[in-house]
Amino acid sequence: MIPAEYYQRDRNRQPPALTPGYKTSVARSPRFALLSLEQTISEITGPTFGHGDIAPIDNDLLKNYAHGGDPIGERIIVHGRVLDENARPVPNTLVEVWQANASGRYRHKKDTYLGALDPNFGGCGRTITDENGYYFFRTVKPGAYPWRNNVNNWRPAHIHVSVFGASFSQRLITQLYFEGDPLIPLCPIVQTIPDPEAIQQLIARLDMNATIPLDSIAYRFDIVLRGRRSTLFENRLEGN
Repeated sequence: MIPAEYYQRDRNRQPPALTPGYKTSVARSPRFALLSLEQTISEITGPTFGHGDIAPIDNDLLKNYAHGGDPIGERIIVHGRVLDENARPVPNTLVEVWQANASGRYRHKKDTYLGALDPNFGGCGRTITDENGYYFFRTVKPGAYPWRNNVNNWRPAHIHVSVFGASFSQRLITQLYFEGDPLIPLCPIVQTIPDPEAIQQLIARLDMNATIPLDSIAYRFDIVLRGRRSTLFENRLEGN
C-alpha cells in the first residue's frame, strides 16, 4: 500500500483560538475566519541555512554560554527524531530551543521573576538533524515559574522548540514538557488542548537507555510535522 501524500487533519485535536481560561487568548484570538496565504517562490527558496551556520557546541547549552563554570541544575539530554506523517525521517532541518534556567528564569530583560540568573547559562541552542532526522541537546532541566494568568498559576517545566523547513519563512514552534510533572494537568495553556492524546505527544519521556551514568538524565521527544497525529504547534493552530 502506497502511503498518502497528505492526510486529513483532525480538527478535534487543535485548541480553539479563544479559551477564556488562558486569559491572553481573549485579546489575541481572531474574531473572523482565517485566511490562507500561499507562499511565493522567493519565500520558499530563501533565505536558507546550512551546516556551516552551526557551531560545534551550539547544541550544548551546558557550554555554549559558560563563563568559566558549569550551569546550575539537573543536567539532562533531550533527543529524538523529526519525522513526517509516514514516520519517515526529515534530515537537514534546523531545530532551535530556548528555555528558562533551573530557577525558572529566562535570560531576557523583561523577565522580572525573582529566580536567580545563572552566569553560565544562556538558555538557547540549535542543531541540524542528521540523515535519520535525529537531533540532540545537552542542557539543564528548566524550573517552573509563576505567570500572571490567575493568582496562583505556574508554568510546568518546559522547553520551546522551533523547527524550520527549507527556508526561514517555514517555521513551526512547540513546547515540550517532562514526564511526571504534576503541573502539566494544572496549566491553563496545556488545558486548552481538547485531545488528551495530543497532550501526551507534547511530553518528553524518560529514556534510561540514553542516560549517561553519573552525568545526565535523558528524555526523548520525537516531533511529527504533519498528519493526523502530528505534534501540536503554537503558530499553526488552524492545522498542520
